[in-house]
Amino acid sequence: MPPLDWLRSFEAAARLSNFTAAAAELGLTQAAVSQHIRFLEERLKTRLFARLARGVTLSPEGAAYLPHIQSAFATIGNSTNELFEPRAVQTVSIRVPISFALLMLIPALPDLAKSLPQIRLDLVTIHRPTDYDQPGSALDIRFGNGSFPGREADRLTVERLVPVAAPTLARDDDWTSLPLLLVAGAREMWAEWFAAAGLSGPPRRSHRFDSFVAAMEAAKAGAGALLGSRPLIETALKEKALVRLSDFELSSPSGHFLTRPSSSRLSGAEQDFRRWLLSRIAGRSG
Repeated sequence: MPPLDWLRSFEAAARLSNFTAAAAELGLTQAAVSQHIRFLEERLKTRLFARLARGVTLSPEGAAYLPHIQSAFATIGNSTNELFEPRAVQTVSIRVPISFALLMLIPALPDLAKSLPQIRLDLVTIHRPTDYDQPGSALDIRFGNGSFPGREADRLTVERLVPVAAPTLARDDDWTSLPLLLVAGAREMWAEWFAAAGLSGPPRRSHRFDSFVAAMEAAKAGAGALLGSRPLIETALKEKALVRLSDFELSSPSGHFLTRPSSSRLSGAEQDFRRWLLSRIAGRSG
């Protein structure tokens, strides 16, 4: 196995795309990091980086090697914490869609502090599905039908869609004449909702948003009718910031899932967080 110092330099340089930044993080000189990388490439007989005018970028072989090294370091760190620092504060990293983070996870953080006071979250919000392709944490929350290649999934929410609007707009009995707010991606389903409800969908469409939470804020501001996703809109309904425009709900196989790599073992803190999240979110959103 290559020396750990070489591998630490490789991981830092690959993550930061810069030898100088990696040296600063590791407390080494830039020359030492460069030497470690050169020794590692000679040992592996493979170029791991392409040198650029400003910084470096991984070669295909380096990009394939990186997640294995990061996983190995994470395993060492997690095992050390579990065996020798059982009472220490432990950090759980998780990637979460921005709408789910703002509407469901963040409001639950006080309960997390009471239930698992030793856990701190390192939360990264996801804005595009391709963000999941980058190296990151073992745990993430994804929206879909539950099939995520290479990952095990626990369902957190069941998707149910119902039209909602600000109370001022809901006073109009013929709400179907309102501008229809659109959410890009899997929730752009006005046509499906109208067909399932037995209504003819009007062509009057309005603003389009790349996140559900942004579209919901527009609906609360009175910009139009939104195809609200339950349970994401529950708080807004309870606070009467939004009101239902119809009793009909369109059920969908989609929803939010807590996922993890099929081949990886979760740390003790990650397992505790998973159990808490399933109890706190899945237990109240079905």
